[in-house]
Amino acid sequence: MIPDKTAQRDVGREDDEGETDTPSKLSLISWNIDGLDGEKQPERARGLCSCLTSYSADVVLLQELVPPYCRFLKNRLSTAYTFIEGGKEGYYTAMLLKKSRITLLDWKIIAFPTTRMARNLLVAKVLFKGQKLCLMTSHLESGKPHAGERMRQLQLLLKKMTEVPDDVNILFGGDTNLRDAEVARVGLPICIRDVWEQLGEPEDCHYTWDTLTNTNKDVDFICRIRFDRLYLRQSAKDGIPQLKPDSMALLGLEKLECKRYISDHWGIYCKFSTE
Repeated sequence: MIPDKTAQRDVGREDDEGETDTPSKLSLISWNIDGLDGEKQPERARGLCSCLTSYSADVVLLQELVPPYCRFLKNRLSTAYTFIEGGKEGYYTAMLLKKSRITLLDWKIIAFPTTRMARNLLVAKVLFKGQKLCLMTSHLESGKPHAGERMRQLQLLLKKMTEVPDDVNILFGGDTNLRDAEVARVGLPICIRDVWEQLGEPEDCHYTWDTLTNTNKDVDFICRIRFDRLYLRQSAKDGIPQLKPDSMALLGLEKLECKRYISDHWGIYCKFSTE
């Protein structure tokens, strides 16, 4: 495998014995892996596998996955992870759930009724340390001209989050393609928080799509934006532990040996307290 050389803050990679150093915490990766880009895809896929193996996150949320890329990941990671796919053709989302830490109870795909890009919401009900947890991921409609559809999809996503019983913690992660003005226009319910904002808006995690630094896309403009976001709705029932974000880092910041980054997006790695 091509090693991932990314130098990140130490937020809980595997130790030498293969166990996470903070087993009481929930770790999560969300990443648009740009499976539609065929340039150096085998090398990039190996780099992704190396990175995912190194961080050994409990939950991995992937966007822009394509069937050959998915087969590659399954061949190498299915022993450790349960795979849930949000589609079978074209490009789609997926969840990888660490078998030793996450128990899958149920999952479903919720269609976005007016999407023109085959986008949907992938939802899974799981147990983590015996507690109920709802996981969601999506790849919202892309491009400035589709802001209206993207905001409709955000509204549906937020509605689904608020409908989950209050004894459940909910985590959404995905490539939202959202601009800050669009989020402000829709408005987040008071019970749903942007995890980056909760952590004090760390500047080193601000831009998840950054054409100033990331050269995978041959573009003649500079765009630095936070397309990739995590939303948290904590449980609100007495006696139920709440998830609380502890730390965040970006992944894939270093080029691989093939002189490409794993993706044109940086990945997000986050850890949450459960006690």
